[in-house]
Parts: sequence; structure tokens; C-alpha cells
Amino acid sequence: MKVDLNCDMGESFGLYQLGNDEEMIKYISSANIACGYHAGDPHVMRKTVQLAKEYDVAIGAHPGFPDMMGFGRRYMTCTPDEIRDYILYQVGALREFAAYYQMELQHCKPHGALFMMAMDDEKLARAILEGLARVSDKMIVFALQNSAVEEVGKQLGIRVAREVYADREHTIDGSIVLTRTGKAIQNYEEMAKRVVRMVKEGIVLTPDGEEARVHAETVCIHGDTPGAPVLIKHIYEAFREADITVAPIKAG
Repeated sequence: MKVDLNCDMGESFGLYQLGNDEEMIKYISSANIACGYHAGDPHVMRKTVQLAKEYDVAIGAHPGFPDMMGFGRRYMTCTPDEIRDYILYQVGALREFAAYYQMELQHCKPHGALFMMAMDDEKLARAILEGLARVSDKMIVFALQNSAVEEVGKQLGIRVAREVYADREHTIDGSIVLTRTGKAIQNYEEMAKRVVRMVKEGIVLTPDGEEARVHAETVCIHGDTPGAPVLIKHIYEAFREADITVAPIKAG
């Protein structure tokens, strides 16, 4: 069994250092790289692409709302044309850094509020996917199951990889609870077992103790979650014990 393990990266900018990129890159197969709107800057983008190449990690764009102060987690009202242009601008910038290192963008995963809004809004989902289609006809999009992005992706012939989260709570329909910051991890082994169950059995417990069905093609862990470097080591080891191979989503 194979599964992709992804992490949001390149979210430092200027003098501000965020995340644990150099620790996390050792264990993941796909990196979602910030493109300068919610976080990141040109220098950080280039360095993150270079880091991913050094570790043979596939790269993807992580575009968000133009909201650095709110880290892209505040909901904004934008037209479909504006969203499409935001996607083209950010993904296009990262594509050039990728080309500089003879790499191609494997995927796109919208960030924060843009991601969550697109899951429920078909017009927003279509604007994002149409923007991506203009950049590349090979782009894979990460999304929640049963989402507007998944449905529109089918209509447009764009491959959508269904994502689950190692460090976020899931709802009964398989969606996630958007939070400003990740909670401190209490039990690394139990969280790692939870991820293995999502991958092998397609089940995760909700905060209410109900069993939710999920499709785990790619698993996300946020690099800025407190304890993330320790958690990802536990997940990687748990995958090995469960005969789960970590591989980029394009290999699936």
C-alpha cells in the first residue's frame, strides 16, 4: 500500500521564521510551497524548492488569499475572476522557481480559508481549477472528499487527490475543522495509529467519538503544529510497521 505524505512549507518570510521545513522534509513525499500571498517570499520560495530537490520530494503550489496578516485563514469575498488571477499569479511564480531547478509542479493545494471556501462553493472551486488548467494540464489538486473541488475536478477532467489530516480534527462527513493554530500533541503514538487507520481502514473518529469514513490518498501534517517534527517521525515509523510506503501522489 502506498500513500502520499504532504506538508505545508516555505511559510517563512523576511525576518520571520515559521514551520520546521528542514526537519519535516526528511519524511514527506510532497511539499506544498507558499507562494507569497499568505506567507513566503521569493527568497524563501527558491530555497524551499531547492530543499525539496535535495531530498527528492515532489513540489506543489500552496496559494492563498492575499492576507499575510491573517496568515490566509480569514475568509474573504472575491469574484471568480479575482480568484482565478490569484491562482495564476501565485502558481505561475512558483512554476518559474521550479523550472530554475529543472523541476515540475506536481500538484496544487489551496491554503487556509481559500481551501475551505472552495470545498463548499462550486463557483470558487471552478475558478481555482480553471486557473490551474491554464498553468498545466497535468496538475493534481488536493481536496477533501465529497467537496465541490472534487466534483468540479471530475467535470473538467482534472485529477483530484483526496486528503486527510494528521493534526486536525475531522467531521462526520470527512471534512476538517479549520483552526488558527494546531493544538499541542498529547500522545504521538496514538495520533500515528490514527493516521494508519485512516489509510488502511478509511476510518477516523470525530471529536464526538463517531466513526467517519475517509479516503486517504494523501495525508497532511502542518510543519507549524507544536511537536510536528516528533509526530511525523512517529507516523513514518508507524507506516513502516504497517507496510505502508510513503510515495508522491503522482506515483499512485
